[in-house]
Amino acid sequence: MATTERVDKPSLLTRTFLTVAAAELAYFTADGVLLPALPRYVEGPLGGGNVAVGLVVGAFSLTAFFLRPWAGLQADRRGRRILMVVGASIFALSVIGYLFATSVPVLVAMRLLTGTGEALFFVGAVSANLDLAPPERRGEAMSFASLALYLGIGVGPLIGETVIARIGFRAAWLVAIGLAAVAAALASRLPSMVPPPHERASGRLRLIHPAGLLPGLVLLTAIWGMAGFLAFVPLYALDLGMSGAGLVLGMFSGIVVLIRSVGARIPDRLGASRASRIALVLSSIGLAIVGLWREPVGLVIGAAVLGVGVALFTPALFALAANSVEADERGAVMGTTSAFLDLAFGLGPATLGFVAAAIGRSGTFLAGAVVAAIGLVLVIATGLGRPGRGVASERQPRVAEIEA
Repeated sequence: MATTERVDKPSLLTRTFLTVAAAELAYFTADGVLLPALPRYVEGPLGGGNVAVGLVVGAFSLTAFFLRPWAGLQADRRGRRILMVVGASIFALSVIGYLFATSVPVLVAMRLLTGTGEALFFVGAVSANLDLAPPERRGEAMSFASLALYLGIGVGPLIGETVIARIGFRAAWLVAIGLAAVAAALASRLPSMVPPPHERASGRLRLIHPAGLLPGLVLLTAIWGMAGFLAFVPLYALDLGMSGAGLVLGMFSGIVVLIRSVGARIPDRLGASRASRIALVLSSIGLAIVGLWREPVGLVIGAAVLGVGVALFTPALFALAANSVEADERGAVMGTTSAFLDLAFGLGPATLGFVAAAIGRSGTFLAGAVVAAIGLVLVIATGLGRPGRGVASERQPRVAEIEA
């Protein structure tokens, strides 16, 4: 009589993986609290205009952009934990500076420090997520891990707007500081997560990793418009006669959370190329709807379409970049790829601030739609994610080694 041997699915949701995710949730909720608070603080108490809003919101990306590749190198040398602890701590210290920022230049300076914390924490956390995932489940791992980010930017703005309305901006800064401190405390409980010595036998520790450049460039085009959306939708919602953008941002992040939880394996099943194309099409359409349909219903529908596009994009792209290298170079490639994320969050709001000043806030969303369409052309032209564009790495340290 024939017997069927059951093959266990490699474990993903380990205790260490969940601890990393909890630290990410606390950190990105702190980030979410700042989303509506910063534009309102610049335009209100500081008396700044659209350009000032764009500069303040995007300033953190300048330091993060230059530091992420270095952070990736340190992640491979010193481990993931130390980057997460130090990054969350620097973030908290920078927001303490917001308490004393009485002018736009001072706030910009503090945002530059925020970018330092962002670079360290993000690279450490993403490298940890990918280390702890079986090779065939890295897209799924990034989907689950990114739930923390979108839960944070969904819940965080609601917390921020509520606290500002009832107590004031100083209370919002204090909430963000507390959440960042929780992230640092959780990260301190992790193992060091240094790739084992035999995984670093090649001796190559590259600051700028070539395997991260093309995925990073496509990431830039996909996130540019979303960065502008997050920066200007709190003010655009007020322009449309709405009471605030908290519900819109909550819906946006809720859609991303739903797709990345219920459909966590979609990026792995679709493949990077197809997932990227679909995501860029939806992102471009969603931003165009927001810019052209200048009514609350247009904002809601456009944000929903954009949310679907964003949900599909980043898990596939980061998994693609990670699969092209061994574990000892994973931090470096994540540092290189994610540096383009900072470039998008920096240049997006800053450049779109000038667009808003010239043709109105609705124009920022149309400009983002055009950039996403350019990204689609780039994916098609280069064949990014198709077989032959990179060899997926099946070699990685065992979870037991990472957790040791």
